Amino acid sequence: MNERLTPRLAVLLTMPPLLWAGNAVVGRMAAGQVPPLTLNALRWGLVLLLLLPLGWRAIATPQARAQVLQRWRPLSALGLLGVGCYNALQYMALTTSSALNVTLIACSLPMWMMAIGALVFRERPTGRAMVGALLSLAGVLVVLTHGDVGALATLRLVPGDLLMLIAIAAWATYSWLLARPHPLLKGAARPDWNWADFLLVQTLFGMVWAGAAAGVEAVVSPAVIHWTPAVVATVLYIAIGPSLVAYRCWGLGVGAVGPTVAALFGNLTPLFAAVMASTLLGEVPGVHHVVAFGLILTGIWISTGRAAER
Repeated sequence: MNERLTPRLAVLLTMPPLLWAGNAVVGRMAAGQVPPLTLNALRWGLVLLLLLPLGWRAIATPQARAQVLQRWRPLSALGLLGVGCYNALQYMALTTSSALNVTLIACSLPMWMMAIGALVFRERPTGRAMVGALLSLAGVLVVLTHGDVGALATLRLVPGDLLMLIAIAAWATYSWLLARPHPLLKGAARPDWNWADFLLVQTLFGMVWAGAAAGVEAVVSPAVIHWTPAVVATVLYIAIGPSLVAYRCWGLGVGAVGPTVAALFGNLTPLFAAVMASTLLGEVPGVHHVVAFGLILTGIWISTGRAAER
């Protein structure tokens, strides 16, 4: 049973979009300096090193490692979707699309959440949630068409926009797998893992996917990494903020209020990204961006009203 939305949970759910907005902006800044799949592998490799002192119990003994291997299928799925897939696709998207566009497209997340919840987990959305998600989707369409609804008939997405849509579908699936875990990862069947243990084992499996993708990238399109202080700072930031801190907050928030309401808080990401992109990248929002922001915020207000009333 999902908890009532409290101020504490609201703050908890606001942290990930703030940190993910920074991830999109610095990812855009790193485009051309670090190949996207390599950047993703570097990010999660550093996360793995940072997690080892915190989550070492999960792999410390032969018995602990046997518990991990026994659950390799669900952990591989979580690692693929949350570590190896979502962020890699986002960094690839940022090579051809703007940070603001990428974060606005991510606002289609509530629609993906509801669709996957209904089709896979038989979770029927409420009327309020559907209205809120539709408003968020309207915001996405406004930014993709630059405010010209008639342009839908001739809409041509850049490759980055399409990659981001795939990334969001992957993230929605990942979030539902957290909220409705595999039988081996819930209740008495789940090992005595704390949050760091659980993120560590996800990252271990995710690094297999991320490392393989980076290896293919190095063979197909080899590139030299331009190591500058800014690039080093970027890798450190994306490993600590959008990874360790944001994933911890997201996991707690999804577990408390459910993935559908949590997804609507994720729509705050473009608001934070707009401020950061304007300051750091000169990507000044246009009128259509302002309209999209309004639709997204209205969708959050309507949908989270349901959570507050429970």
